[in-house]
Amino acid sequence: MDIQARMQELYRLISYYNDRYYNQDDSEISDYEYDQLSLELRQLEKEYPLFARSDSPTQKVGGTAKRELKKMKHDVPVISLQDVFTKEDVFRFVQKMREELKDVAFVVEKKIDGLSIVLRYYDGILREAITRGDGEIGESVYENALEIKTVPKKIATKLAYLEVRGEVYMSSESFEKANKKQLETGGKIYQNRRNSAAGTMRQLDSSIVRDRDLDIFIFNLEISEGKTFASHSESLLWLQEEGFAVSPEFQICKTAEEVWNTICEIGDTRWNLPYAIDGAVVKVDDLTDRAILGMTSKVPRWAVAFKYPPEQKETVIQDIVVQVGRTGRLTPLAILEPVRLAETTVSRATLHNQDYMDEKGIRIGDTVIVQKAGDIIPEVLRVVMEKRPEETKRYVLPEICPVCGAKTEREADGAHLRCTGEECAAKDIRSTTYFVSKDAMNIDGFGPSAVDALISEGYIKNVSDIFRLKNHRERLIEEGIIGKEKSVDNLLRAIEKSKENDLDRLITGFGIKNIGKQSAKTLAMHFSDIDHIMAATKEEFMQLPDFGETVANSLIEYFSKEKNQSLVQELKDVGVNVTSLTNKKKKDDRFAGKTFVLTGTLPSMTREQASEIIESYGGKVSSSVSKKTSYVLAGAEAGSKLVKAESLGVTVLSEETFLEMTKEQ
Repeated sequence: MDIQARMQELYRLISYYNDRYYNQDDSEISDYEYDQLSLELRQLEKEYPLFARSDSPTQKVGGTAKRELKKMKHDVPVISLQDVFTKEDVFRFVQKMREELKDVAFVVEKKIDGLSIVLRYYDGILREAITRGDGEIGESVYENALEIKTVPKKIATKLAYLEVRGEVYMSSESFEKANKKQLETGGKIYQNRRNSAAGTMRQLDSSIVRDRDLDIFIFNLEISEGKTFASHSESLLWLQEEGFAVSPEFQICKTAEEVWNTICEIGDTRWNLPYAIDGAVVKVDDLTDRAILGMTSKVPRWAVAFKYPPEQKETVIQDIVVQVGRTGRLTPLAILEPVRLAETTVSRATLHNQDYMDEKGIRIGDTVIVQKAGDIIPEVLRVVMEKRPEETKRYVLPEICPVCGAKTEREADGAHLRCTGEECAAKDIRSTTYFVSKDAMNIDGFGPSAVDALISEGYIKNVSDIFRLKNHRERLIEEGIIGKEKSVDNLLRAIEKSKENDLDRLITGFGIKNIGKQSAKTLAMHFSDIDHIMAATKEEFMQLPDFGETVANSLIEYFSKEKNQSLVQELKDVGVNVTSLTNKKKKDDRFAGKTFVLTGTLPSMTREQASEIIESYGGKVSSSVSKKTSYVLAGAEAGSKLVKAESLGVTVLSEETFLEMTKEQ
């Protein structure tokens, strides 16, 4: 193995996942998978210090403060803990503490999975709340903290200054209520409580925090001017008396066995708790001992965090059914004997395609091991071959669509099958759901259940019928299939508003194969209206940035069909905008063929504003750096994208240089 190359890859991956977790509240991998990457990098840095980088993500907390919220410097650095993963690791830590300290005691706490914040009280009154950020500088979320019922706004003991650190989280009940509301309004379903809580706390509208009913547990007293404590447990009990919700059911332990037993007990009850945890924390209790132990350059010596592996369970595949998506793709779905896994009952898991099933040898009747990827998405890990019934046989995807009976054919990638039927009901429902979704026409309150009901009752035969629903207002209210009068009127208003959308949203909504949001934006940027797009040749499409033959063929095929031509005319007839507003705003083509990537905090503009400028000059904005990237526009606290740009030799621009490039010629 090329050690240096592997370390560079780990630097890139961990920095990327840090950005997703801390700054975008959208983790792409499980904590366990992330921890394994970090553990590998730390070990390699220890063994090969000459290859270690000074800006290594192992040397800092992963986040950066967002531009929209006021930056605040921490009085006490908000540090992370050293992670451990085995019983041997825990015993080693306890033994080391016992060797260095006399009569040492430990506090074992649940590690709440949420967003760390610091609360500041002056003379007993809450005056500030700050997120962790990068550990040195965070974001002020004071107004949002005021909306959390379990955050005391005043305390009885009026210390000159009190600072505490806690974890904001979303309870199981609040999470279920939030997702129920998302379903009713057609919004995106939240998959992860930690990300939901973190994203909510960073909202600029504090009423959203109140609506989502967040909670907090305080797990550390940082500063208490005018009052001293001998131990951590003593400080927690005092905070509890002052009205704070503190680390739930923390335990004081003396021996390694007691510590380990407590960790195991927490693990056994993990999925039955009304809040999410991602580990257990072991801390030296005596505060004087903590001061003696101090810190390494990265973490305190007096605490570790034990991380639990993903929960895995056995279950049986009772059946395999096939779903048909909006593009006609067939996806096999395992129907499982229901099993309780990571807080929820799992009864289904996607099997992706024929190759996936063949590779894992999955058959109906098999006993399988399942887990939730990232504690979210159920997946089949492997078959327990010794429990396979004798009569099982290989499952083969059907040659005809299970919904409409049309033939299926293999897609160009060779891994998936799709339905060839033009009138497939499954495609109609999913296509309409996609058309009204946030990524496309963004019709607020138009969820999948409403789409299904309106198609089933005959109100919608194609998406142009959506804009004729206003003609059926009284009947819709009377029948109540999408709600009462208020719900119907709200939906009709949202539909009318969507008629004014820019052309790229309409193109996205068509769900043309190989045409996503960015491709739709490119079309809207280079063509004045839908008619010009429909009349364009394959060669004209292929001249557009990143438009190859496959994309061009998809567009030609879609708009050559009489059915789709008629749909466009019907949409014009009902008043849907088919003109490119982006094209009208376009200034010139100085950035034509150029791809920009934005990273960091720009001094005088948001990333959205910078993107609009780039697109107004014919350029394209991408989310990732590659050899095809023309420029990286970098601001303060730029992360892994800047590192990758430098390694690839991509030109890096400051905002000042960028603005020079956009001056009138």
